[in-house]
Amino acid sequence: MVIDNSFYMQLALDEAWKYQGLTYPNPAVGCCVVAKSGEILSVEAHKRAGNPHAEVEALKSAYLKLTNDTTILNLTLSVDIHNYLKQNHNSIFKDTEVYTTLEPCSHIGKTPSCADLLCALGIRKVYIGSKDTNPVAACGEDKLLACGIEVKNSLLKQKCDELLLPFGMWNKKRFVFFKWAQRLNGTTDGGVITSKISRKKVHAMRDVCDLLIIGGNTVRVDRPTLDARLVDGKAPDILIISRQKEFDKTIPLFSVKGRKVMISDDFSICQEYKNIMVEGTKNMFELSRDIIDMYLCFVAPKFGGNIGFDKIDENFEILNLQKESQDIIMWIKRK
Repeated sequence: MVIDNSFYMQLALDEAWKYQGLTYPNPAVGCCVVAKSGEILSVEAHKRAGNPHAEVEALKSAYLKLTNDTTILNLTLSVDIHNYLKQNHNSIFKDTEVYTTLEPCSHIGKTPSCADLLCALGIRKVYIGSKDTNPVAACGEDKLLACGIEVKNSLLKQKCDELLLPFGMWNKKRFVFFKWAQRLNGTTDGGVITSKISRKKVHAMRDVCDLLIIGGNTVRVDRPTLDARLVDGKAPDILIISRQKEFDKTIPLFSVKGRKVMISDDFSICQEYKNIMVEGTKNMFELSRDIIDMYLCFVAPKFGGNIGFDKIDENFEILNLQKESQDIIMWIKRK
C-alpha cells in the first residue's frame, strides 16, 4: 500500500496543534519519524519553551520503539537526549525518514542543533513543511544537505505556515487570540462548561501569556481569580475592559501577587505586550473584533444555559480541530 507523504506530515501537524498557545516564545512544531517499511515510529511535538524540540522528542520515542532501551526515558534535558542518541544509535536510523513542520534548527542555543543531530544519526530523508525565517536558527536544510541527507521542502506548506502564524506575529508585533467555551446548543453562561483537562490547558496558556483581557461585567458577576493554579503557573497581567472604573477589590483577581491589573475602556495597553489572550463571550467578541488574530473555541458535549452568541453574523475557517478529553477544541480564524 502506497501512502501519500502528506499523511505523515499531517500527523506531525495535528500533534503540534495540541500545543499551540503553550510554547511561547517558541513556535509550535510537530515531527513524525517513519521506518523504511512505512511504519510510524513516533509522532511528537515541542511542548514548552526550554523543553526538547519536536525532532528530539520524536527521535527519542523512535529510538525507544526500535531498541526497547528504557534508559532514554530518564533523560529530559535536550542536551542529554542528543548525546545519548549520538552515542547509542548504532545506525538504527539509517533508513528512516523524518517529517517536520518547521526546518530543523541549525544553531546551538538553549538546546543543541536539531540539524546536527539528524546528521549524526544518519537519517535518510527529511521532509520540511515551512522554512525557518528566524535568521538565528535558519539554514538547517543546508546542514542536512551537506551531510548527505535528502531533503524535500514545502510539504503541506500552507498548513505548516498556518501553524506558525502566532510565532510570526509575536516576533513582528504581537499575537492576540480570543478564547471561549460553549455547549452544543451554543450557550456560554451558567457556570463551568468544559472538562478539567480543558481548563488545565487554558491555565497552561495563561501561564505563558503576557496579558489576559476580560470584560468588566464578567469580573463583577463571576468574581474570578484568572490565575494558572491548575498548572502551578504564573498569573498573567490583567486588562479589564470597562467604562466603570470602580470594582470590589475583594474579587480574587485583584489579590494575586506579582501581576498588574489595569482597567480601561480601550485596548491601547496591548501595545506593551506580545502574547495576549482574550477571554469572554458575545460582548467581548464584538468589542475585541479589530485586534484578534485567531480564535480558540472549546465545545463541551452538553446542553444547558440560556445565553450565547446570538445575532452575530460571522464566518470562520477551521485551522485545526481536535478532541481532548470530552471536549472538541478548534483553532479558527475569520474568513
